[in-house]
Amino acid sequence: MSPTFENGTSWRKSSHSGGNGACVEIRVPDADLVAVRDSKDPQGPQLRFSAEAWNAFATDAGAGVFGGF
Repeated sequence: MSPTFENGTSWRKSSHSGGNGACVEIRVPDADLVAVRDSKDPQGPQLRFSAEAWNAFATDAGAGVFGGF
């Protein structure tokens, strides 16, 4: 079970994550912020993005703008 934070949000991993361990998790602590971390290192560093920047990235990634991995 994902840890829950003081504002009730928890970390989420994409349902498209494969079993290769190359996954990130996100949480949305408020409407203006998205936090991202490496699922293999939950105590490690977090990247934080504005919701606007994260939505632009996710849209472009979904459209294949960054190529295949």
